[in-house]
Amino acid sequence: MMETNIEPRFRIFDVLQAEDYEQIVFCQDQASGLKAIIAIHDTTLGPALGGLRMWNYDSEEAALTDVLRLAKGMTYKNAAAGLNLGGGKAVIIGNAKTDKSEALFRAFGRYVQSLSGRYITAEDVNTSVADMDFIHMETDYVTGVSPAFGSSGNPSPVTAYGVYRGMKAAAKWKFGSDSLAGKTIAVQGVGNVAYNLCRHLHEEGAHLVVTDINEEALKRAETDFGATVVKPDEIYAVECDIFAPCALGAVINDKTIPQLKAKIVAGAANNQLAEDRHGDVLEEQGILYAPDFVINAGGVINVADELEGYNRERAMKKVELIYDNMMRVFEIAERDGVPTHVAAEKMAEERIAMMSRSRSQFLKVEKSLLGGR
Repeated sequence: MMETNIEPRFRIFDVLQAEDYEQIVFCQDQASGLKAIIAIHDTTLGPALGGLRMWNYDSEEAALTDVLRLAKGMTYKNAAAGLNLGGGKAVIIGNAKTDKSEALFRAFGRYVQSLSGRYITAEDVNTSVADMDFIHMETDYVTGVSPAFGSSGNPSPVTAYGVYRGMKAAAKWKFGSDSLAGKTIAVQGVGNVAYNLCRHLHEEGAHLVVTDINEEALKRAETDFGATVVKPDEIYAVECDIFAPCALGAVINDKTIPQLKAKIVAGAANNQLAEDRHGDVLEEQGILYAPDFVINAGGVINVADELEGYNRERAMKKVELIYDNMMRVFEIAERDGVPTHVAAEKMAEERIAMMSRSRSQFLKVEKSLLGGR
C-alpha cells in the first residue's frame, strides 16, 4: 500500500473551534478536475444556504480562508434577514474562463447531495445560472437555477431594491425623513445591481455621481439617469449625502475614510469595511454606516423564497423588510452605545441565541415526556 504523507501547515480543528464552525467538506474529482471546499458555519436556524464561488486562488490555504470567512458571513446575513437558514459557502479552485465543464459542476452537485440538505448552494462570483443547472442535475439542494426549474431569475434587481430600502431607512435615521429626493448620492461601481439601484434613486429625484472602470456602464448611467461621472479615485471625496460602495470590498479603510464627505455609507458591496475598527472610525466621525450584510440581503432573501416554491410578490414583501431590519440595527446601536456594524452582529447573534435556547428547551421537554430516555 502506498504511504500518504500529510504535513499539516495549520491545525484545522483549532480554526474551526475558534469560530465554532460545524463542518468542512473537501471535495475532489479527478476525472473532472474538481477541487472544492464546502464550509458550514452554523445551522441553528436551519440548513446552511450560501453561494458557490469559483476562483483561481493562489493556494489551498487561501481558498480555505476565503470559504470560512464567507460561510460565517452568511450565518450573520441570513440571521439578520430573518431567514430560517444557517450560514454556509462553497468555493471551487480553478480558472472560471478555462476550467468550467458540465462534469465539474455535476461532480460538485453530487457532493452537495451527499450532505442531504445540510448545505444549499447558489450562484456567486464566477458561477452562473447555467452552472447551477448542471448542479441541479445531481441535487435539488440548489437555488438560482433556470426559471424553467422554478428559479427567481436574475437576482440583481431584487438585491438593488433591498439596498434602496435600506438606504431610505438610513436617511430616515440620519436626516429625519426617508425621502431621497434632492439628495446627492455617490455610487461606486455601476454594475447590474448598482444600475438598478441608480434607477430607483433617479426615479425618486436623487442626484447621482457615479464611477466605474467600465466606460460603457458609465455612459449608460449618464444617459439614463443624468449622472455626473468622476474618476474612480475621486469618488470618495465627492460632496454628497450618501456614499454607496457597490463594487469591491474593503473600500472603507485608512486611506479613504479621511476623504469621505458623506453623512451616510450605504451600498451593495460585500465586506465594505477593510477591518472592523474602520466601522468604529466612521462612528467617531459621525458617519452613519449601514452594515453591508443587512442592506444587501435582498438577493439571498429572493433565492431563499425558491425553497418554498418561488412567488415574486411574496419575495419582494420580504425584501421590503430590509428597511425595518436596518432601523432595528440603528436602534440597537443607540440602545447599547455601539457602532452599527457591532449592532448588526448583535441582532443576528440574538436571533441565533434565542432559537438555540428555544430548541434546547424543546429537547428537554421531549426528553422528559419520554421518561428521560
